[in-house]
Amino acid sequence: MEIILNENEKIEDLQCNELKIIQNKKWFCFGMDAVLLTNFCDVKNNSKIVDLGTGTGIIPILLSGKRNYEKAIGIEIQEEVAEMAKRSVALNNLQQKIEILNIDLKDAFNYLEQNSFDAVISNPPYKLTNSGIINPTDKKAISRHEIKCTLEDVISMASKLLKQYGRFYMVHRPDRLADIICLLRKYKLEPKQIRFVYPKISAKPNMLLIRSSKNGNPELKFDPPLYIYGDDGKYTDDVYEIYGIDD
Repeated sequence: MEIILNENEKIEDLQCNELKIIQNKKWFCFGMDAVLLTNFCDVKNNSKIVDLGTGTGIIPILLSGKRNYEKAIGIEIQEEVAEMAKRSVALNNLQQKIEILNIDLKDAFNYLEQNSFDAVISNPPYKLTNSGIINPTDKKAISRHEIKCTLEDVISMASKLLKQYGRFYMVHRPDRLADIICLLRKYKLEPKQIRFVYPKISAKPNMLLIRSSKNGNPELKFDPPLYIYGDDGKYTDDVYEIYGIDD
């Protein structure tokens, strides 16, 4: 199938099973948080999963090279971004495995069945909309700020989509941890695993990876910290392993 690239678009090699993705340099491109979240997702074989706010489709595409899931649904509200994600799916011949829905996640039940998914994944907007002037049509702003959906929207939808004991995986900022824990428990998603991500050993964490279980028993475990850079300014062995490259 011939894949047409639009203005400012390029194809990027994901360095995993020959997978590729279309990126637009003027829009919000995927970052390390999406890669770390994908690696954190220990979804089981033959799982049915949903990615809330899939953006370019990076998580289901990259996850297809790491896990043997059955079907992934990516939900993306921005029409141009969802269309680009669909072309990336076709670029990798994954149309039978990944479906991109250009919808508001609040309308998900017009397309998806409640309590029917084994896993839900999300790399949601991190920032509240209470600081500064934000253009509500700007693609970068929509990806970064809670303009189209809030943290509570994402967590409540995840809970409704999941089967009993289904898993919800998310990456977010440590300063929202109190909100995250409160909202997870409000919607019967029990926090089970957390890993903090640090830019370097001497710095404060700037990301957290968290897994919760629908109606799971209370037991929260903390993974060893993940440091991105060592004292030498190079990626740590953990990061090289996640990216699957030799140092």
